[in-house]
This record gives sequence, C-alpha cells and structure tokens, in this order.
Amino acid sequence: MTSTLIDLRSDTVTKPSPGMRRAMADAEVGDDVLDGDPTTRRLEERIAELLGTGDALFFPSGTQANQTGIALVTEPGTELLLEANAHLVHSEMIRPITTPDGLLTADLVRGALRAPSPHVPRITALVIENTNNTAGGRVLDAAGVDGLTRAARDAGLAVHLDGARLWNAAVAAGVTPARLAQGAATVMVSISKGLGCPVGSCLGFKKEWRARAWEIRRRLGGGMRQSGILAAAGLYALDHNLARISEDHTNARRFAELLSGSPVVRPSDPQTNIVMVDLLRSSDTPESVSQRLTQAGVRLAPWGPRRLRAVTHLDVSRADVERAARIILETLR
Repeated sequence: MTSTLIDLRSDTVTKPSPGMRRAMADAEVGDDVLDGDPTTRRLEERIAELLGTGDALFFPSGTQANQTGIALVTEPGTELLLEANAHLVHSEMIRPITTPDGLLTADLVRGALRAPSPHVPRITALVIENTNNTAGGRVLDAAGVDGLTRAARDAGLAVHLDGARLWNAAVAAGVTPARLAQGAATVMVSISKGLGCPVGSCLGFKKEWRARAWEIRRRLGGGMRQSGILAAAGLYALDHNLARISEDHTNARRFAELLSGSPVVRPSDPQTNIVMVDLLRSSDTPESVSQRLTQAGVRLAPWGPRRLRAVTHLDVSRADVERAARIILETLR
C-alpha cells in the first residue's frame, strides 16, 4: 500500500482542520435542550439567512433533519412524491417517481398525481433532492426548481428540499442556496459533507414552525446539550470552506478526464464533486475492485452491481486526484 491513502469514498471522510478544531475548543456553549446554546443559535440564524428561510434548527444527522422536515410538511397516512433513486427512497422512505436522468420535472410530478379516492392515500408533499447523489451529483437548476414548486403549488403539495449537497448545487448553478431553496417549505442542508465539518445538518423552515420542529427533533432523539462545540465547526466552515467548493468540482472533472478513454472503466461526466465509475469488464466487481484499489492506495465506494463512486472534497488536492486516477488505471490495466 502507498504511504498516503487517498480516500474518495465520500466527502464525509474529511478531518477538522486545525482552525476548525480551535473554533470548536473555544466555542461559547450552553445546554441547548434546557435554555439554548448561543453558538448553536448563531449557526441556525446564519443557515436560515443563507437559505432564505425564517428559521433553522441544528441536527446531528441529515436523516433526522429530513424526517423532521417531512413530518412538518406531510400528514400521517398520506403519500410523499420524490425521484425514484433519491436518498430518501434507498435510505429513509416513500413513493418514487422514475426519471431517465435523476432529475424530476414538473410533467413527471403532474403525471404522478391522481384524483382523491377512499382506496388510496392522499398525496400531501413533494421532495426535491439537490444534488442527486445516486445520479452522480446532478444539479437541478433554478428553472427546474421553479417548475417543480409551481407544479406542487398547483396540486396543493408542500415541498421539502433534501439539500445535503445544496452548497455544491448552488455553486454549479451559479446562484445562491436561497435561490435553489425558493418555494420549499422545509430545507435540509448538511455541514458534514462539502463543508468538512465532523458532524451535523440543519433544517430551515418558517419561524412559526420552530416549536413543532423542536418537538419532533426531541422525539427522534436529537436533543443535544453543549451542541455549540459542533455548531462552531459549522460557523467556521461557512467562513472558510464554503467559498472553495468549486475546487472540488474542478478536481472531480480532472479525475473523470484522466479516466476517460480507459477500456476497463467509464467515468460519468461530473457536474459537481461526485464521479460514478462504471466497470466495463465482466470479471470486475465493485467489491473486488475496491479491495484491490485500497491495497494500491485509493479508496472508492461500491455503488451498485457494476459501479463505484468517487467524491472529491477539501482533504484531497488536484495532485491527489491525478495520482488516484493513475493508480486506478495501473491497478486495473
């Protein structure tokens, strides 16, 4: 194995920088369950401002934030529409809409609607995932978001935005996160992915929903105490890591470029920081190839019967992704 392992399994593998660790160590804290944590509240206010929502709440995980957002916009016993390969389908819930490319459209949403009937559940909400992870980090641009939110509004549906990598989507689309969150009642964003924080996500919503969101989070086990130590990492990341996300996109494109033309792998054309790597030889499996690559010095995540996933992040440089691509080509040659 090479001396330095290049880990491209996810952008969640990043380690806190020395500056982030100092911010966490110096954070002003309180008991967030009893009477509030001042650093956590500053992060929530900052996130709400970036998303254009009236308020926000800090969560230990994106799944918990998603579930709270869905609980806020749906009713028990009703249905939720979303793209068939969205994270919520594979890892959390619900009724999917199949798409050719991972991106929902207004026409597909309208086609999934049906007249009220006593024999089937009502539909009360729509989920948008941006970027779409399983589709290789594809971006739904502002026009696409507008079409979906209009279709939802016309059908009387609330919208939840699963924006685990909304920061990446906004950079790729050349707009603010608030623009891509426009029209959504609840918005989840992760700080433990592209922003490099060790833990956490936030959920944005209108101010009058804070008490209800708080109640749901606590019921799900999300009541944290001195959470400001974690929230301080988020504030540091917004100040120091948000502006550099385009570097991850550039590195992903370079990685895909170096793999293109190979007779043994076919990379996707990345829009953001995710590259899907399809295996072209029948003798290669994601599990066997990932094990060989780990021994050679590169870690990729198995992602289906013929596919591996690579994600660029702040802990891998351009030189790292170039070396990773060379290792992959040499190992599989």
